[in-house]
Amino acid sequence: MGKIDKLDRQILSLLMKDAGQPYTDIAKKVHMTGGTVHVRMKKLREMGIVQGSNLRVNNSQLGFDICAFLGIYLDKSSLYNDVAEELKKISEVVEAHYTTGLYSIFAKIYCKDTNHLRSVLHDKIQNIPGIQRTETFISLLESIHRPVDILLEE
Repeated sequence: MGKIDKLDRQILSLLMKDAGQPYTDIAKKVHMTGGTVHVRMKKLREMGIVQGSNLRVNNSQLGFDICAFLGIYLDKSSLYNDVAEELKKISEVVEAHYTTGLYSIFAKIYCKDTNHLRSVLHDKIQNIPGIQRTETFISLLESIHRPVDILLEE
């Protein structure tokens, strides 16, 4: 696997803040050509550092007013892979992490309202074999959402 340099980090940092920027605009900001940015981005994809791009939307504006986090207790930690595969089938689950601490899995879900949340929990998640119980935390406000600052000095 190759290494990345400061210029690669600058390109990534700019795109992490706004992935919709044309490579020509990025090139001007880092004082190189658009072709060079394109070649470097291709290299970063091949290295597995860049793994696609996403469009960030306001879920509330689309009718998904509830953001909740679930602490999921498993009967046995060895069931993680099976449970994770079942969670992938539930469209409301947007993130799931295998964790240390109290929970085996910590997940993030979006629902339209509290009735939808109850349905997802009761009818979908809590019926997955291997899940012992869950704890739900409803987010009242997202105060910070940002990419990691990869330009910090090491």
